[in-house]
Amino acid sequence: MDISHLIHQKSYEKVEMVLRRHFFTFLPSVLLFVILCAIPVAVYGMTGVMFPRIFTNIPIFTVSVLLGSVYILSLLLFFFTGFIDFYLDIWIITNDRIIDVEQFGLFSRTISELELYQIQDVTTDIRGIFATFLDYGTVTVKTASTNTDIIFHMVPRPNAVRRRLLELVQVDRRYHFGQMKS
Repeated sequence: MDISHLIHQKSYEKVEMVLRRHFFTFLPSVLLFVILCAIPVAVYGMTGVMFPRIFTNIPIFTVSVLLGSVYILSLLLFFFTGFIDFYLDIWIITNDRIIDVEQFGLFSRTISELELYQIQDVTTDIRGIFATFLDYGTVTVKTASTNTDIIFHMVPRPNAVRRRLLELVQVDRRYHFGQMKS
C-alpha cells in the first residue's frame, strides 16, 4: 500500500507498521445494511400478496418505486459514508513517529503526529468475547501532555503492536537522548 500521499517521509524514516481497524468491527454495519436493504423487497412482496391490485394503479406504483429508490440510495449513502470512515482511519508507525489519520464522514480528515521519544506509556484494552477470540483491541499511546494521546481503535494483535511500539520507543530515545540506563 502506498502511503506516500499521507505523510512526508523523512530521509532516514522507515515505515514499521500500517494499522487499520479489524475487519470484524465493520461486520455489524454490513449486516445492518443487508437487513435494511431486504425491507423494501419484503414490503413489496407482502403488499403484492395482501393487496394484489395495488400495483396496477400507475400513480401508486410510480410513487412506491420513487420512495423505494430514495430509501435504497439513502442506505447506500450511509453505508458508503460508514465504509469510508472505517477504511480511511489509518495509523502509520515509523521508526521516528506515529501518524494518526482519522476520517470523519466524507469530507473531514484529521492528521496528527507524535514523535516516538515523547511516548510515556502504551496500554492495550481487549474487551469482549469476539475481541478476545479474534485478537483485536484498542491501543492507547500516552504522552506527558494531556492532549496528545493517540488511540488505535480496534486494531488486530494489539499486544504485538504494543510490544513493537515500546521497542521502537526505546530505540528512538537512545537516538535522541543517547544511551539510556536500564
